[in-house]
Amino acid sequence: MRFDVLTLFPDIFQGYFTQSILKLALDAGLVEIHLWNIRDWAKGKHRSVDDRPFGGGPGMVIMPGPVFDAVEKVQKEAAEPGLLILLTPGGERLTQAVVQELASYKRLVLLCGRYEGFDERIRLGLAPRELSIGDFICNGGEVPAMVVIDAVVRYVPGVLGDETSVTEESHSVPGRLEYPQYTRPRVFRDMAVPDVLLSGDHRAIARWRQEQSQSRGKEINTETTLTDIGDNHEE
Repeated sequence: MRFDVLTLFPDIFQGYFTQSILKLALDAGLVEIHLWNIRDWAKGKHRSVDDRPFGGGPGMVIMPGPVFDAVEKVQKEAAEPGLLILLTPGGERLTQAVVQELASYKRLVLLCGRYEGFDERIRLGLAPRELSIGDFICNGGEVPAMVVIDAVVRYVPGVLGDETSVTEESHSVPGRLEYPQYTRPRVFRDMAVPDVLLSGDHRAIARWRQEQSQSRGKEINTETTLTDIGDNHEE
């Protein structure tokens, strides 16, 4: 699978690429990641990529010219143009179901913003899929892009040592969270490993894990519902 990341700060990604599962996937040739600096398509003496917003207001806005040129050039760098994704707080929420869908593509082109965001004509003209990793603001789209890559590569065949891992993880089924995990020692600070996990009865263990997973999911859903009710009451 191929990822192309368009950013004003490509160096942010360097350490991320050298660690853990992603590094192994890159070394094995299971995943390709290409970094592109949007500033390379900027024109003029100062190679500016941003300017003041029309109508006034704080901050700077990324201009459409360099972004259009960068995206159009990068999409031609492979046989498939890939799915263009704009990382933005106003986008569709990234969920496990969305991650699974993204993993079905052979190529993703991730567009990272900065400052006060993109000129609206970038969204209108390039028509990217807009994704958000949550209802909060990051300094730019680089960390959200890493989140997308980190989540999607787990579905690339061969990346995980045990292919069943993605089916048992939290959110593999909507609203379901992974069951509790234990390892040695058997007792730690008066907290003991549940007897069922030491029983050797695989059916009982599977049943216990399913019950725990369902229970955790219900707890989270209940907390979310109560929070929503409280918020609506305050409004």
